[in-house]
Amino acid sequence: MDQPTSPIDKSNGTASSPPPPVHVVLYQPEIPQNTGNIGRSCVAVGAKLWIVEPASFSFEERRLRRAGLDYWQHLDIERVPNWETLTSKLDPARFFFLSKFAKRHLWDAPMSVGDVFVFGRETSGLPSHIMDPHDERALRLPTTEKVRSLNLATTAGIVLYEHVRQCSYLS
Repeated sequence: MDQPTSPIDKSNGTASSPPPPVHVVLYQPEIPQNTGNIGRSCVAVGAKLWIVEPASFSFEERRLRRAGLDYWQHLDIERVPNWETLTSKLDPARFFFLSKFAKRHLWDAPMSVGDVFVFGRETSGLPSHIMDPHDERALRLPTTEKVRSLNLATTAGIVLYEHVRQCSYLS
């Protein structure tokens, strides 16, 4: 079942347009400013943004629009009602899962055009039925023990630009 559309809930893809070089999935996001900033980064690299509902905020929220500035009109975004719907629309074999509990560093993952990067909720990450920290597709950014975690939008930006670096699709 498709979610109701809003001014920022759309997919710019058409049958004749090429698939996006990378997908970003936000699993039940909680902070509108993070989602807005991640949306802006997606526009910058040509990524498609997926939102697995429920989000903890309205997509009409001013803080979301402010963080995304005037880039939202260019964002390829799709909201899905649950995890199962997402995996039916995307190839789960191409998924990478970001978590501070993952054993493998982002830098050790060979990436390809079409990869899907899944980010969890800001307060609780990804549930165990989605991500196993020992799975080779589970990735983390190294940090000192003094930092509990990085901001979600910062992490997504680092991941997206590592993907761009490895796959060389932007000049």
